[in-house]
Amino acid sequence: MKFNDTLSGAALLALALAILFTIQSYPTIPGQNIGPAAFPGLLASLLAVCSVLLIIKGLRNKEQQAWIALGDWMQSSFHARNFVITIACLVYYIVLSDKLGFLICASTILIAMFWALEVKKTWIVPIAVLVTLVIHTVFYKGLRVPLPWGVLMPLQW
Repeated sequence: MKFNDTLSGAALLALALAILFTIQSYPTIPGQNIGPAAFPGLLASLLAVCSVLLIIKGLRNKEQQAWIALGDWMQSSFHARNFVITIACLVYYIVLSDKLGFLICASTILIAMFWALEVKKTWIVPIAVLVTLVIHTVFYKGLRVPLPWGVLMPLQW
C-alpha cells in the first residue's frame, strides 16, 4: 500500500502538532532554560518542517498519483487472510492478556500465526512454547517488565 506524499505529510504534521500541543503542559524546572519539553519540542518542530516540505512535494508532483494505491498483496487471499489473523491476534492479546496471562496468550498467538504461515505441524507447538518462554524470561527477568500472569498467578516465579 502506498500513500501519496501529501497524505503522509499531513499525517506527520498532525503528529508534530499533537506533540507540540502536549508538551505545553510539561513542567518547567526552576533555574534552568531547558526543561523536559525542550527535546521533544525540537524534534516535533523538525518533524513539522519536514512534513510541510513533504506536503509541498506531493502537491507539486506533476504526475497525478492516486491518494492511496493498494499493493498487489491485497489481491492475494493468503496475504489478506494472514493480515486478518494478525489483527485478530492483537485484539485477542489486548482483551485477554490480563485474564489468561502472557504465557498462554503469547503461546496461542504464535501457534495461530505459525499455522497460518504453514509451518511444519510437528514444530508449531514446541517452537511457540520455547519462543514464548524466551521472550518472557528476557522481558520479565532481564528487563523487569511486569508481564501479566493471569490464571498462572499461583505459579509465578
